[in-house]
This record gives sequence, structure tokens and C-alpha cells, in this order.
Amino acid sequence: MTESPEDEHRRVAGILSPDLASEAARLDAADPLARHLSAFAEAPGVTAYLDGNSLGRPLADMPEKVAQFIRDDWGTRLIRSWDEQWMELPMRLGDRIASVALGAAAGQTVVADSTSVMLYKLIRAAVAARPGRDEIVIEAGNFPTDRFIAAGIAEEVGATLRWVEPDEITGVSVDDMRAVVGERTALVVLSHVDYRSGALADMASITAAAHDAGALMLWDLCHSVGVVPMQLDDWGVDLAVGCTYKYLNGGPGSPAFGYVRSELQDSIRQPIHGWWSAADIFAMGPEYAPVPGIRQLLSGTPPVMSMLGMQGMLDLIDEAGIGAVRAKSISLTDFAVRAYDELLAPLDVRLLSTRDAAGRGGHITIGHPSFQRVTQELWGQGVIPDFRFPDGIRLGLSPLSTSHEETLRGVVAVRDALLAGR
Repeated sequence: MTESPEDEHRRVAGILSPDLASEAARLDAADPLARHLSAFAEAPGVTAYLDGNSLGRPLADMPEKVAQFIRDDWGTRLIRSWDEQWMELPMRLGDRIASVALGAAAGQTVVADSTSVMLYKLIRAAVAARPGRDEIVIEAGNFPTDRFIAAGIAEEVGATLRWVEPDEITGVSVDDMRAVVGERTALVVLSHVDYRSGALADMASITAAAHDAGALMLWDLCHSVGVVPMQLDDWGVDLAVGCTYKYLNGGPGSPAFGYVRSELQDSIRQPIHGWWSAADIFAMGPEYAPVPGIRQLLSGTPPVMSMLGMQGMLDLIDEAGIGAVRAKSISLTDFAVRAYDELLAPLDVRLLSTRDAAGRGGHITIGHPSFQRVTQELWGQGVIPDFRFPDGIRLGLSPLSTSHEETLRGVVAVRDALLAGR
């Protein structure tokens, strides 16, 4: 006997067992990081924000920090603030990110530019640092900016792109990468966490394999910095780039950071020779001579105001501990998978992320042909995930600003929107 739409709605709506709601309450009550939820600004009308992997929420004290900056650092100290604090801010903030989130010593990280510009600088410099090698290895499904910039540089210098084509759910493995690197490989460019599936790459093993082939290794950390612990120094990473507006909550357009291992800094020469990386910044000389060290990654005047937002978040992550942040992230994504199993799998929604928490970053992705429509409806209701072509919804669960109960509210809203569409 064929089930009527009304009967199906009643049956599936009843799937939300008391167990899910009580489990969310239990997990939140036991959460050692729950006290940090109040540190973030309220968003009137938003009942579930599940897009922290795209744009982190602002801290509640940001309006006062911005006002203080305008009133004092800019408004009162005026140009004197360059000498007093701003000249060294890109390096000082880079060291802070390195210490809190990268597992890296000071003097190897700098905040500057956009992710795209920093990727161009480091990919171009790395290829030039491996003369006689003419191939760049990159994942076929990597974030568009990474692929586009790598392709442009390959065209610019006469290099060839070699594509890694991994499993779409579990992501790039060391065997995938070993299959394409060789004596012609100058550089391998991969994302630590896949922006689609959330797959977490084995950074240590893949970096070692790139080095076995004589290549340099560059990691895109945009979807892992601030939510996944890493040890760039211990794992021998050569180069890395990451954004600061996702899990570092720097705000829209906040600048990226670049990491260059200390042993490479004398041989790596980034291609955009601006006055901020000159050996004597105020000499205004006729020829460019780069400053030694990580400062040479700078080009133009840094965006000081755009560096305000991330500073408080770095303090928050440092206080919580990146290990505790990761533990909360696993708890949230595991709970989201359980909610998916009970509420969404019966509606033919596909799980597009691995169930293995050790192989997953801070978000999960689910798929259904109706999800473009569903996302638009959810946004209108104050439930905010994000949509990724062709039919995926990402549930980005930023550990310090997201509860298990909020996660459940979001999954329930996805279920209800699908049922309403039927």
C-alpha cells in the first residue's frame, strides 16, 4: 500500500526521538567550553548559525574594540601608531597565530594580503626555488583559487600541472599523492581540510612523501586553522597559507597569513617586491633589496583595522586550548552525523563526509537535489548553513560559538524544509 504524503510527514516528523534532544542537552551540560558561547555577539533573528567554516561570528566586545581603536590608536596617536605598534603588527600577529594554532616557532609566519595573493607569492617563489623541476602537483578538486592560481603560474613559467584525483569523501591520501609526484615535481599544493567534504589530510605523512620526491610542500590551512591542531615545525612543512575569517573570526576580508619554514627563508624570494619588504623600508632607494626573514613576504601597507577581529579570538582559542577545541569539534560533528542518520537519511539525503572523526575537519556536508531551494528557505527562517554546488549543504560547526542544541536545531530545520517541499 502506497504511503500518502500526509502519513509520510507524520512518520518522519516522529523520528525526532527524545533521545536526540536529551543527548544534545547532556553534551552541552558536560561541555567544558560552553562558557565561551556568551563571548560572541548575538545575532537577532538567527536561531542556528552553521556557517562558521565560511565566516566566523564576531566577538561581543568588537564594537568597543573598534571604537577604542578609532578613538585612541588612530584618532589620538595618529601616524605615531605606526612607530609605536603597527609596523611590527604583521609579524607579531603572525607569531601569535603560529603559537596558538600552527605548532610553529616565532619568526616564520606573517599576516598580509588575501589568501589568493599569498598563495600566488608562495607558489611562485617555491617553483623558482626548485630549478630544473617543472611540475606542480595539486588536487583536481581543490578550492578554485588554489587551482586557478597554480594554473596561472604554470602558464607564466612554462610548468605543467599534475592532478591528484582522490576519493571525494575521504580526500587525498599519501598513496594518491605518491602516484603523481616524481623527479620533475617542484611543489605539491594541497588543502589540509577539503572545503567540500571536510576530509582531513595526513599532513605529516604527505609532507614526508613530497620531500622523498625532492619537492617542496605547501598546505592551504583555510579550513583547518583554529579548529584542527597541527605541528608545522615538527612535521617539516615548508610553506603554508591560511585565511583568518573562518575559525579565527577575523571578520569579512580579514587578511591571510603565510608561513615559511625558517630554513627556507634565505632561498625563497616572493615575486611582489613592495616597499614593505625592502631591507630599509624608508630609504626609498633606486633598487629593491629584500629584508631578511619572514618580513620579506610583505608587499604593501598592511590592513591594520582588518587585523582587529582575530586578536580576541586567538586569545579565546589560547585560553581554551586547541586540543580542547578539536575535542569539541569532534563531538559536534559526531552529533551532527547521528542527527543526520535519524532525521535526514530516511529522506534520501546523502552523507558526503566521512564518518571517521579522525579523518574529518570541522564541518560535514550532506547532499540532496532540493538543497539549493532548501538553503534559501532556511536563510529566510534564520537557520544559516551554506550551499555548495551542485547539491550540498555544509554544516560548519565552530566549536567555541556553537552548541549541540543549536546543531540539532539546524538539522531539524533541514528536515522540516525538505518535508514542506514535498
